[in-house]
Amino acid sequence: MVNDRAVLLMAYGTPGRLEDVAEYYTHIRGGRRPSDDAIANLQERYRAIGGTTPLGTITEAVRAGLERELASEGRAQRVYVGMKHWHPFIAETMKAMRDDGIRQVTAVALAPHYSRLSVGAYRHAVEEAQRELGNPFDITFIDRWHDEPSFIVMMADRVRTALARLSPRQRSSCVVVFTAHSLPERIREWGDPYERTLTESSGAVADAAGLIDWRFAWQSAGGSSEPWIGPDILDYLETLAGQGFKTVVQVPIGFVSDHLEILYDIDVEAVQTARVLGMHLIRTELPNASPEFIRVLSSVVAHAERVVAE
Repeated sequence: MVNDRAVLLMAYGTPGRLEDVAEYYTHIRGGRRPSDDAIANLQERYRAIGGTTPLGTITEAVRAGLERELASEGRAQRVYVGMKHWHPFIAETMKAMRDDGIRQVTAVALAPHYSRLSVGAYRHAVEEAQRELGNPFDITFIDRWHDEPSFIVMMADRVRTALARLSPRQRSSCVVVFTAHSLPERIREWGDPYERTLTESSGAVADAAGLIDWRFAWQSAGGSSEPWIGPDILDYLETLAGQGFKTVVQVPIGFVSDHLEILYDIDVEAVQTARVLGMHLIRTELPNASPEFIRVLSSVVAHAERVVAE
């Protein structure tokens, strides 16, 4: 029987229609409406991939899959979804959880690597909703899960699958490049673990996949004037071309679902940039709602619950 324990899965959010982009973008900017040109530019990116992304649909499939997996393991509990920047917002979902009688919550963002600016923002949203609702929950917040063994195995399998798609000639001049969302350089002043944990998990995946050589770059930097961590993959491709590489396998290890940073930033921008440079670029498949990923999340949640129980 389902008890008063539940899992709260959190994702970034995505606008459902082009008409929603302005509101979505404004929320990302903390209520400050972007310029009309900035909104139009973002709308154009969404238009290039069909008007929206499947992030909402994928996250719901992950929710349902994890709920089934937990039940099959004898750990039956409800699983909810809350979004940081779109409906259902984290606060909306937590209100529904309270009304459903949930009292114990394991909260996990669908982002493996912690930074104060990324996963830290999810934690802030959870804590803020908890206060506004009168502190009804006993919350276990999972900050990071980049080193979960099943996550490393899953990503290594995806690297090997991508490499198997290449011809012998393509593999002879191929380089594997891991990428993650860039963040402002100021995180380095805080001793933020983001860069270190990305290096750790990329190295672990590379070892598990049997890679002798691999690289790391950044992608999807924001449009603010402050400096962001680099090199950006679009610039780094030119460096790799100068080193004689003809094929690039991009591994977006910082992401788990298809959304704008994958479907546009890689599948459109990076692919086009590589083509101009005379290179061929492919990427690994995202975990999305695959059975392997559902099992990864089940392991992550189980570990957190064991730690609390101890």
